[in-house]
Amino acid sequence: MPSNSLKRIKLMLITDNLPLNRNKFIQEDQILNITGANWSDYEKFDSQDYSGYRVSYFNGEITIVSPGRNHERISEIINRLIIAYCEKYDLQDFPFGQTRLNVSGQTGREPDIAYAFDCDKNLPDLVVEVIFSSGDIEVLKSSYQKIGIRELWVWKNNKITFYYLEQNSYIVIEYSKILPHIKSESFIEYVNRGITESPLLIKKDFLKII
Repeated sequence: MPSNSLKRIKLMLITDNLPLNRNKFIQEDQILNITGANWSDYEKFDSQDYSGYRVSYFNGEITIVSPGRNHERISEIINRLIIAYCEKYDLQDFPFGQTRLNVSGQTGREPDIAYAFDCDKNLPDLVVEVIFSSGDIEVLKSSYQKIGIRELWVWKNNKITFYYLEQNSYIVIEYSKILPHIKSESFIEYVNRGITESPLLIKKDFLKII
């Protein structure tokens, strides 16, 4: 991608013209896909310049996401429930936040939620991604498979799917292997309440069933 094109995109983001109308589209994610990019282009998107955006790279495409309000609420309720689980079972957690995870030259992602458990590690044990407006689950899986993330949770269309890395491929699991008292089918009921209800009430109910 020509450097002048990259500069124009940077200026567009920094001046907050993307999304074009935050008031109108505040509920939905705003997404920009840049095709024909390379790894060097991706590395120029510094997280300090693009605070609040998620920037990823896969197969020659850079994707920039500005999460909408509902995306952030879903992410936050999942995060709070994970923390509640750790507190109940006295499980040490080490949050990564939106730390950029990558395999140089191949793929890079900034997850919604990421944690290592028991001890601090170079990579998180668990990554959670929320796909609210659009997104490709297969791209997510391929990216995190390359990075080597043991467990991946993906929320999309009011459903959550747990994936576990086994023999270099993700398989669907019913119960989390990292947080074994959490079952995807029951967990989603509490997560989806996060759109309209206070996390405090949801947390209290969640703790009763784990």
